[in-house]
Amino acid sequence: MEFDIDNEKITIEKDGQSIECDILFTFDSEDTNKAYVGYTDNTVAANGRKNIYVSAYDPLYGPSKLENVTDEKELAMIKDVLKEIDSMN
Repeated sequence: MEFDIDNEKITIEKDGQSIECDILFTFDSEDTNKAYVGYTDNTVAANGRKNIYVSAYDPLYGPSKLENVTDEKELAMIKDVLKEIDSMN
């Protein structure tokens, strides 16, 4: 994945194609010592809302190495952050 925080874009591979996504937000977690980036490919889910994806990265190595989030505690924390962001809109 290419991650260009300055231009607020991420390029991901999906179904063998490169897709440019818009970065929506970033945040850090002291609990995990990781940084997270939320982004969208601007597709819309069945509920009518944009699909949002979140990946983690180690802030010491920079955003060039995005990681999938699979840990249940991390996923719960991300869900709480998304709820908080949603309540501000």
